[in-house]
Amino acid sequence: MFVLLLVLIVVLFGLGFLNPLWWVAAAVLVFGATRFGRGGGSDGGEYQDYRDRREREDRWDRRYSRQHRARWNREDRRDRQERRGRRDRERRG
Repeated sequence: MFVLLLVLIVVLFGLGFLNPLWWVAAAVLVFGATRFGRGGGSDGGEYQDYRDRREREDRWDRRYSRQHRARWNREDRRDRQERRGRRDRERRG
C-alpha cells in the first residue's frame, strides 16, 4: 500500500498536478487498491471460508459427541461380553 501511495504522489506532482486525467487515474488506482487489494474485497471470502469450516466442525462435534461415544462403548461392552460368553461355552462343552 505504501508503494501505491508513493507512485500516486509521483504521478500527481511529477506528471501534472492540475491535469484532471491524472486525478482520475489516481482515483482509479486508489479504488482498485482498496477494493481488490490485500485488505479490501477478500474479507468476504475469508469469512465464508471461516463459516464453512465452523459448520463442518459443528457437524463433526454433533456426530461424534460424548453421547454417541457412550453408546459406542455400551455396544463394544456388549460385544465383548458376548464373545466372552461364547468362549466360556466352548470351553465347557
